[in-house]
Amino acid sequence: MGSSSDVPALRRGLAVLRLLAGKAGPVTAAALARELGLPRSTTYHLLGELADAGFVTHLPEERRYGLGLAAFELGSAYLRHDPLERLARPLLRRLIERTGHTAHLGVLHGGETLYLLREQPAHPHTVVTDVGVRLPAHLPASGRAMLAHLPAAQVRALFPNRGAFVDRTGRGPAHLPALRGLLGAERRRGWAVEDGYVTVGFASVAAPVFDHGGHPVAAISTTFRHTCETECGEQWPDLAAETRRAAGELSGRIGGHDPANER
Repeated sequence: MGSSSDVPALRRGLAVLRLLAGKAGPVTAAALARELGLPRSTTYHLLGELADAGFVTHLPEERRYGLGLAAFELGSAYLRHDPLERLARPLLRRLIERTGHTAHLGVLHGGETLYLLREQPAHPHTVVTDVGVRLPAHLPASGRAMLAHLPAAQVRALFPNRGAFVDRTGRGPAHLPALRGLLGAERRRGWAVEDGYVTVGFASVAAPVFDHGGHPVAAISTTFRHTCETECGEQWPDLAAETRRAAGELSGRIGGHDPANER
């Protein structure tokens, strides 16, 4: 077993991997040293050890470093364990105990929301959002809860024109300016609301789940019966508070944090 003196080196090595994972491409050792506040000699030593273990790849012609095959294999193994669903399931069950409504876990998949998990009360209402269902991300509250925390350029790339705005019930944003307005309000509020955008007679509230970098990786939503002739503007703050609590707990379980808490 290693000694306690090995722990700082381990932490620095993990910091290197996290920084590389957050980059769009390979970077120089000098850039890594600068961003991590490490001496260059220490940075080169860490990169050498990580490269020997396969977690980092050195590109000699470019004088840059990127993630190695071992990092990919580790990430693939992580996904095979369905960690997000396993961590979320007990939280969703507790959420429906508190609210009596169906709860979902969804993730973004391009411009769609993909539902990974659904937990229901003893006597649920039938809803379209079953596990494996994909919906246009601008319509369900879960999709917009995540979109609200993406850069504007990324949202624009996902919804480049009016053709990207699918209409299911006659409600919901039909173009990019309308979507931007909704996302801005929902980001400031802390949760997203959907009133009959997906299925007539149903509404939902949703809150984002964040990773260690403060990026939205999933959303938890609560769906319930609600009918109004025209969109009534209800925001369901009490139900949203329970949903946000579950999303915050899941963020904590994966080592994430809400960037709003740092402001």
